[in-house]
Amino acid sequence: MKQVGIIGGTGYTGGELLRLVLNHPALELKYAVSRSQAGKAIGEVHADLNGWTDLNFSSAFDPEVDVLFLCLGHGLSKTFMEDHAVDDQTIVIDLSQDFRLEHTQAFGARNFVYGLPEYQKEAIENTNSIANPGCFATAIQLGLLPLAAAKHLQTDVHINATTGSTGAGIKPSETGHFSWRNNNLSWYKPFNHQHLNEIGETLGALQQSPTNLHFLPHRGDFTRGIFATAYIKTEQELKYFEDLYDQAYADHPFSQRVQQPIHLKQVVNTNMAHVHLHKHENVLLITSAIDNLLKGAAGQALQNLNLILGLEETLGLQLKASIF
Repeated sequence: MKQVGIIGGTGYTGGELLRLVLNHPALELKYAVSRSQAGKAIGEVHADLNGWTDLNFSSAFDPEVDVLFLCLGHGLSKTFMEDHAVDDQTIVIDLSQDFRLEHTQAFGARNFVYGLPEYQKEAIENTNSIANPGCFATAIQLGLLPLAAAKHLQTDVHINATTGSTGAGIKPSETGHFSWRNNNLSWYKPFNHQHLNEIGETLGALQQSPTNLHFLPHRGDFTRGIFATAYIKTEQELKYFEDLYDQAYADHPFSQRVQQPIHLKQVVNTNMAHVHLHKHENVLLITSAIDNLLKGAAGQALQNLNLILGLEETLGLQLKASIF
């Protein structure tokens, strides 16, 4: 059993990660650190975990763990690593954006690897430092990776994606309140969302040239999930692209091309990414859907850990969706 520590486990992503670790057959939760909730039972803060553990949130970092998950706000993970002595042999998986970009990945003796398994599984298997991708970035990249690898992103790519309210985090905000979000829809950060940077690096590396992405994110009237659409102009037949995606994701258990048009409920509460392709005249429409807290965060983090430890990639992540 590998002993696990979690830093910052009180948010939505932290709660999902705690649930996954507590249910993982090869992991043992040693502690979860939270300054704001120190001393409180984990089951008191996350009511869905009542009866699953007797542990309380701690205020003190203990370096004696095999795996350290960082569930901190953006900018705080790097500060934590600078302020604490984390053994170079400890596996560190960071869920913030602090180490995702190429120029930020080197930290002391560590070199953080961008943790998108469908992009670079072998590199993940051979590291002990992971920068977990962003939720929008995961959904969008899984929709476009096969096209970039086959050099089909030569023209502008137009992207729309809608996320649930959990994507905004647990802290109250003007656009996160139920009375504002319910029966409502709005866009935000048009064409300059922070996840564009990591998306651009990945797709550009595969395409071997810059990709021109026009991304419009939306806030949706639901709690979990991301539903993303993108389209490009192409003269290739649909069957060509269907075969391209099937081959690209053949060895990736959590990503698959789906024959029928997709919807959010088929992936919510799972670590799956479903992708659908549709051709209209000379336009290829790519639709992708994920659960932002699982495949977009905690689930992918655990998937990366499975790969690092040489375990079955799906271990502890055989989660089923319900369309009701």
